[in-house]
Amino acid sequence: MRGEASRISDRVSRDELAPKLCSTGKDAWRIGNELFTITNVLDHTVQLERALTDPSRPVDDKIGVLKELIGAQAHPMTLEIMSDLVGRKWSRAAHIANAVEDFGVDAMMYYADAAGVTLRVSVELAELHSALLNLPVLRSKLNDDSVPAKARIDLLNAVLGKTEFNEVTLRLAEHAACNPRNRRYLETIQWLINKFSRHMGESMITVTTASPLNIDQIKRLADVYSAKLDHPVHINSVVDPTVLGGMRIQVGDEVTDNTVVAQLQQLHRTVKAKA
Repeated sequence: MRGEASRISDRVSRDELAPKLCSTGKDAWRIGNELFTITNVLDHTVQLERALTDPSRPVDDKIGVLKELIGAQAHPMTLEIMSDLVGRKWSRAAHIANAVEDFGVDAMMYYADAAGVTLRVSVELAELHSALLNLPVLRSKLNDDSVPAKARIDLLNAVLGKTEFNEVTLRLAEHAACNPRNRRYLETIQWLINKFSRHMGESMITVTTASPLNIDQIKRLADVYSAKLDHPVHINSVVDPTVLGGMRIQVGDEVTDNTVVAQLQQLHRTVKAKA
Protein backbone atom coordinates (compact mmCIF):
# COMPACT_ATOMS: atom_id res chain seq x y z
CA MET A 1 0.00 0.00 0.00
CA ARG A 2 1.42 3.35 -1.04
CA GLY A 3 0.91 6.60 0.83
CA GLU A 4 1.70 7.31 4.45
CA ALA A 5 -1.86 8.27 5.37
CA SER A 6 -3.24 5.03 3.89
CA ARG A 7 -0.57 2.91 5.54
CA ILE A 8 -1.28 4.40 8.96
CA SER A 9 -5.07 4.17 8.55
CA ASP A 10 -4.87 0.51 7.56
CA ARG A 11 -2.51 -0.46 10.38
CA VAL A 12 -4.19 1.52 13.17
CA SER A 13 -7.69 0.37 12.23
CA ARG A 14 -6.69 -3.29 12.15
CA ASP A 15 -4.77 -3.04 15.42
CA GLU A 16 -7.67 -1.35 17.21
CA LEU A 17 -10.34 -3.74 15.93
CA ALA A 18 -8.25 -6.93 16.12
CA PRO A 19 -9.51 -7.98 19.60
CA LYS A 20 -13.15 -7.59 18.52
CA LEU A 21 -12.62 -9.39 15.23
CA CYS A 22 -10.75 -12.21 16.98
CA SER A 23 -13.55 -12.57 19.53
CA THR A 24 -16.10 -13.32 16.79
CA GLY A 25 -14.71 -16.87 16.65
CA LYS A 26 -16.19 -18.90 13.83
CA ASP A 27 -18.33 -15.95 12.74
CA ALA A 28 -15.06 -14.62 11.31
CA TRP A 29 -15.66 -16.94 8.33
CA ARG A 30 -18.77 -14.98 7.37
CA ILE A 31 -17.07 -11.66 8.05
CA GLY A 32 -14.06 -12.56 5.91
CA ASN A 33 -16.27 -13.58 3.02
CA GLU A 34 -18.27 -10.36 3.27
CA LEU A 35 -15.09 -8.28 3.30
CA PHE A 36 -13.73 -10.09 0.23
CA THR A 37 -17.01 -9.34 -1.56
CA ILE A 38 -16.78 -5.67 -0.57
CA THR A 39 -13.16 -5.55 -1.77
CA ASN A 40 -14.27 -6.80 -5.16
CA VAL A 41 -17.12 -4.28 -5.35
CA LEU A 42 -14.82 -1.40 -4.43
CA ASP A 43 -12.20 -2.47 -6.97
CA HIS A 44 -14.81 -2.33 -9.71
CA THR A 45 -16.72 0.77 -8.55
CA VAL A 46 -14.49 3.83 -8.53
CA GLN A 47 -17.39 6.15 -7.70
CA LEU A 48 -18.13 4.21 -4.52
CA GLU A 49 -14.46 4.29 -3.44
CA ARG A 50 -14.44 8.05 -3.90
CA ALA A 51 -17.71 8.49 -2.04
CA LEU A 52 -16.39 6.54 0.94
CA THR A 53 -13.00 8.28 1.11
CA ASP A 54 -13.92 11.88 0.23
CA PRO A 55 -12.41 13.95 3.10
CA SER A 56 -14.95 16.73 2.53
CA ARG A 57 -17.89 14.40 3.07
CA PRO A 58 -19.18 13.95 6.66
CA VAL A 59 -18.39 10.56 8.17
CA ASP A 60 -22.03 10.06 9.15
CA ASP A 61 -22.97 10.51 5.51
CA LYS A 62 -20.46 7.83 4.49
CA ILE A 63 -21.76 5.45 7.14
CA GLY A 64 -25.25 6.12 5.82
CA VAL A 65 -24.09 4.99 2.38
CA LEU A 66 -22.63 1.82 3.93
CA LYS A 67 -25.82 1.02 5.81
CA GLU A 68 -27.84 1.47 2.65
CA LEU A 69 -25.55 -0.88 0.75
CA ILE A 70 -24.74 -3.61 3.29
CA GLY A 71 -26.36 -2.75 6.62
CA ALA A 72 -29.27 -5.19 6.52
CA GLN A 73 -27.31 -8.14 5.14
CA ALA A 74 -23.86 -7.83 6.70
CA HIS A 75 -22.56 -9.12 10.02
CA PRO A 76 -22.43 -6.28 12.59
CA MET A 77 -18.64 -6.65 12.79
CA THR A 78 -18.36 -6.15 9.03
CA LEU A 79 -20.33 -2.91 9.30
CA GLU A 80 -18.20 -1.79 12.26
CA ILE A 81 -15.00 -2.41 10.31
CA MET A 82 -16.26 -0.53 7.27
CA SER A 83 -17.55 2.34 9.41
CA ASP A 84 -14.15 2.68 11.03
CA LEU A 85 -12.35 2.66 7.68
CA VAL A 86 -14.51 5.34 6.06
CA GLY A 87 -13.78 7.60 9.02
CA ARG A 88 -10.03 7.54 8.32
CA LYS A 89 -7.77 9.38 5.88
CA TRP A 90 -6.60 7.80 2.64
CA SER A 91 -3.81 8.89 0.31
CA ARG A 92 -5.82 7.57 -2.64
CA ALA A 93 -9.41 6.38 -2.86
CA ALA A 94 -8.33 2.97 -4.15
CA HIS A 95 -6.33 2.30 -0.99
CA ILE A 96 -9.43 1.67 1.12
CA ALA A 97 -10.01 -1.55 -0.84
CA ASN A 98 -6.52 -2.73 0.18
CA ALA A 99 -7.44 -2.21 3.83
CA VAL A 100 -10.74 -4.06 3.41
CA GLU A 101 -8.88 -7.00 1.85
CA ASP A 102 -6.35 -6.97 4.71
CA PHE A 103 -9.24 -7.18 7.18
CA GLY A 104 -10.73 -10.03 5.13
CA VAL A 105 -7.51 -12.03 5.38
CA ASP A 106 -7.28 -11.23 9.10
CA ALA A 107 -10.81 -12.57 9.55
CA MET A 108 -9.91 -15.79 7.75
CA MET A 109 -6.85 -16.21 9.97
CA TYR A 110 -8.95 -15.71 13.10
CA TYR A 111 -11.45 -18.25 11.80
CA ALA A 112 -8.59 -20.67 11.18
CA ASP A 113 -7.45 -20.07 14.77
CA ALA A 114 -10.95 -20.82 16.07
CA ALA A 115 -11.12 -23.98 13.96
CA GLY A 116 -7.61 -25.07 14.98
CA VAL A 117 -6.32 -25.22 11.39
CA THR A 118 -3.98 -22.21 11.12
CA LEU A 119 -0.78 -24.20 10.63
CA ARG A 120 -2.50 -26.56 8.22
CA VAL A 121 -3.70 -23.66 6.05
CA SER A 122 -0.21 -22.15 6.03
CA VAL A 123 1.31 -25.44 4.90
CA GLU A 124 -1.38 -25.98 2.26
CA LEU A 125 -0.82 -22.50 0.81
CA ALA A 126 2.88 -23.37 0.51
CA GLU A 127 1.97 -26.64 -1.22
CA LEU A 128 -0.26 -24.76 -3.65
CA HIS A 129 2.54 -22.29 -4.37
CA SER A 130 4.97 -25.14 -5.11
CA ALA A 131 2.49 -26.98 -7.32
CA LEU A 132 1.78 -23.89 -9.42
CA LEU A 133 5.48 -23.33 -10.10
CA ASN A 134 5.29 -26.39 -12.33
CA LEU A 135 2.01 -25.41 -14.02
CA PRO A 136 2.83 -22.33 -16.13
CA VAL A 137 -0.25 -22.69 -18.38
CA LEU A 138 -2.58 -22.79 -15.38
CA ARG A 139 -0.79 -19.79 -13.82
CA SER A 140 -1.18 -17.86 -17.03
CA LYS A 141 -4.91 -18.52 -17.11
CA LEU A 142 -5.34 -17.57 -13.46
CA ASN A 143 -3.43 -14.33 -14.10
CA ASP A 144 -5.58 -13.37 -17.08
CA ASP A 145 -8.09 -10.81 -15.79
CA SER A 146 -9.59 -10.54 -19.29
CA VAL A 147 -11.17 -13.93 -18.59
CA PRO A 148 -14.42 -13.76 -16.54
CA ALA A 149 -13.87 -14.31 -12.81
CA LYS A 150 -16.25 -17.27 -12.78
CA ALA A 151 -14.21 -19.03 -15.46
CA ARG A 152 -10.99 -18.55 -13.47
CA ILE A 153 -12.65 -19.84 -10.30
CA ASP A 154 -14.13 -22.84 -12.13
CA LEU A 155 -10.67 -23.65 -13.52
CA LEU A 156 -9.09 -23.41 -10.07
CA ASN A 157 -11.82 -25.55 -8.49
CA ALA A 158 -11.37 -28.17 -11.19
CA VAL A 159 -7.73 -28.47 -10.15
CA LEU A 160 -8.15 -28.12 -6.38
CA GLY A 161 -11.15 -30.42 -6.32
CA LYS A 162 -8.70 -33.30 -6.39
CA THR A 163 -7.07 -32.13 -3.15
CA GLU A 164 -8.18 -32.33 0.47
CA PHE A 165 -7.32 -28.73 1.28
CA ASN A 166 -9.06 -27.05 4.19
CA GLU A 167 -11.98 -24.73 3.40
CA VAL A 168 -9.92 -21.68 4.43
CA THR A 169 -7.14 -22.59 1.99
CA LEU A 170 -9.70 -23.11 -0.76
CA ARG A 171 -11.45 -19.80 -0.04
CA LEU A 172 -8.20 -17.84 -0.04
CA ALA A 173 -7.13 -19.51 -3.29
CA GLU A 174 -10.52 -18.68 -4.78
CA HIS A 175 -10.30 -15.05 -3.66
CA ALA A 176 -6.93 -14.72 -5.37
CA ALA A 177 -8.42 -16.08 -8.61
CA CYS A 178 -11.64 -14.07 -8.42
CA ASN A 179 -9.99 -10.68 -8.06
CA PRO A 180 -6.28 -10.53 -9.07
CA ARG A 181 -6.03 -6.90 -7.88
CA ASN A 182 -3.14 -6.17 -10.27
CA ARG A 183 -1.07 -9.01 -8.79
CA ARG A 184 0.10 -12.22 -10.37
CA TYR A 185 -1.52 -15.27 -8.84
CA LEU A 186 1.67 -16.64 -7.29
CA GLU A 187 2.42 -13.21 -5.78
CA THR A 188 -0.92 -13.28 -3.98
CA ILE A 189 -0.37 -16.80 -2.64
CA GLN A 190 3.11 -15.83 -1.41
CA TRP A 191 1.63 -12.71 0.22
CA LEU A 192 -0.91 -14.89 2.03
CA ILE A 193 1.80 -17.31 3.16
CA ASN A 194 3.77 -14.41 4.61
CA LYS A 195 0.71 -13.05 6.42
CA PHE A 196 -0.01 -16.42 8.02
CA SER A 197 3.63 -16.73 9.04
CA ARG A 198 3.58 -13.34 10.76
CA HIS A 199 0.22 -14.16 12.33
CA MET A 200 1.73 -17.25 13.93
CA GLY A 201 4.66 -15.19 15.22
CA GLU A 202 7.14 -16.92 12.96
CA SER A 203 9.67 -15.77 10.39
CA MET A 204 9.20 -17.20 6.93
CA ILE A 205 12.14 -19.18 5.55
CA THR A 206 11.60 -20.06 1.89
CA VAL A 207 13.58 -23.12 0.82
CA THR A 208 13.61 -23.99 -2.89
CA THR A 209 14.73 -27.48 -3.96
CA ALA A 210 14.36 -29.67 -7.04
CA SER A 211 12.43 -32.33 -5.11
CA PRO A 212 10.24 -32.16 -1.97
CA LEU A 213 11.90 -31.99 1.44
CA ASN A 214 10.92 -34.72 3.87
CA ILE A 215 9.64 -34.03 7.37
CA ASP A 216 13.04 -34.61 9.01
CA GLN A 217 14.76 -32.18 6.65
CA ILE A 218 12.15 -29.50 7.29
CA LYS A 219 12.46 -30.02 11.04
CA ARG A 220 16.27 -29.74 10.93
CA LEU A 221 16.07 -26.53 8.91
CA ALA A 222 13.49 -25.11 11.30
CA ASP A 223 15.66 -25.97 14.31
CA VAL A 224 18.77 -24.41 12.74
CA TYR A 225 17.10 -21.16 11.75
CA SER A 226 15.06 -20.88 14.95
CA ALA A 227 18.32 -21.02 16.89
CA LYS A 228 20.02 -18.62 14.47
CA LEU A 229 17.23 -16.02 14.57
CA ASP A 230 16.30 -16.67 18.22
CA HIS A 231 12.57 -17.04 17.47
CA PRO A 232 10.29 -19.58 15.77
CA VAL A 233 10.43 -19.94 12.00
CA HIS A 234 8.16 -21.48 9.41
CA ILE A 235 9.75 -23.38 6.53
CA ASN A 236 8.03 -22.65 3.22
CA SER A 237 9.20 -25.58 1.10
CA VAL A 238 9.06 -24.73 -2.61
CA VAL A 239 9.66 -27.41 -5.24
CA ASP A 240 11.17 -26.16 -8.51
CA PRO A 241 12.72 -28.85 -10.78
CA THR A 242 14.51 -26.17 -12.81
CA VAL A 243 17.05 -25.63 -9.99
CA LEU A 244 18.29 -29.19 -10.78
CA GLY A 245 19.77 -29.81 -7.33
CA GLY A 246 21.02 -28.14 -4.19
CA MET A 247 19.08 -25.64 -2.13
CA ARG A 248 18.10 -21.96 -2.31
CA ILE A 249 17.26 -20.40 1.07
CA GLN A 250 15.69 -16.98 1.47
CA VAL A 251 15.38 -15.27 4.87
CA GLY A 252 13.83 -11.86 4.35
CA ASP A 253 15.93 -10.18 1.66
CA GLU A 254 18.95 -12.42 2.30
CA VAL A 255 19.36 -15.26 -0.19
CA THR A 256 21.78 -18.20 0.00
CA ASP A 257 21.78 -19.95 -3.35
CA ASN A 258 23.62 -23.28 -3.50
CA THR A 259 21.54 -24.75 -6.31
CA VAL A 260 23.16 -26.47 -9.27
CA VAL A 261 21.77 -23.78 -11.57
CA ALA A 262 23.36 -21.02 -9.48
CA GLN A 263 26.69 -22.84 -9.46
CA LEU A 264 26.58 -23.31 -13.24
CA GLN A 265 25.76 -19.64 -13.71
CA GLN A 266 28.66 -18.65 -11.48
CA LEU A 267 30.98 -20.97 -13.41
CA HIS A 268 29.82 -19.43 -16.69
CA ARG A 269 30.49 -15.92 -15.39
CA THR A 270 33.96 -16.97 -14.19
CA VAL A 271 34.88 -18.55 -17.52
CA LYS A 272 33.53 -15.56 -19.41
CA ALA A 273 35.55 -13.15 -17.25
CA LYS A 274 38.77 -15.10 -17.94
CA ALA A 275 38.11 -15.31 -21.70
